[in-house]
Amino acid sequence: MVDSATIHIVDDDKAIRDSLSLLLKIEGYATFAHQSAVGLLEAIGHVECDCVVTDLRMPGMTGIDLLSALRKRRAALPVILLTAHADVPMAVQAMKMGAVDILEKPFNDDALLTSIRHALTRGKDDRGQNTRIQAILSKYATLTKREIEVLSWLLKGQPNKVIADEMGISKRTVEVHRASVMAKMEAQSLAELVQMALLVKDEGLAESSS
Repeated sequence: MVDSATIHIVDDDKAIRDSLSLLLKIEGYATFAHQSAVGLLEAIGHVECDCVVTDLRMPGMTGIDLLSALRKRRAALPVILLTAHADVPMAVQAMKMGAVDILEKPFNDDALLTSIRHALTRGKDDRGQNTRIQAILSKYATLTKREIEVLSWLLKGQPNKVIADEMGISKRTVEVHRASVMAKMEAQSLAELVQMALLVKDEGLAESSS
């Protein structure tokens, strides 16, 4: 178990909210319970949240809708979905959207606790990855327009001479820009630079290098 982890429970059934809260508190987790996904979204940013356990089918905003809303907010929160009716297409959609697990009601307490432990570990990894991406984006923001142009050619695998011809500048100038890009991005090799671009492909850097 992750020390001092805070779990948010979302379910329109009060009995389920209460039983899950009791179970998790006995295990040493701090809990917050919400009767709707909207309630959770309003709470995020004001209270700690390490993992979300939510019903899949709820009036108004469903568990799928909640996953979508969290993605739009770029909230790196692991989500476990609970459902009384197995729906393979919906389950596949949820997993593609980043759900850690889907448990069918009624579920075994141990199964839920195991899923939560896995979710907390994944959440910690995801937050670390997000921190790394933000650091890379900050470095990328320091590049000049010309350096970004050189970088886009580098990521296409073009040698300095070809880049110079395409940009209408000298090979030496390309080398200077390339060295500056490597220094600002703190990349030890071109391979590492490419890896950085792949990490932030959904943040705009990949578009600049396409």
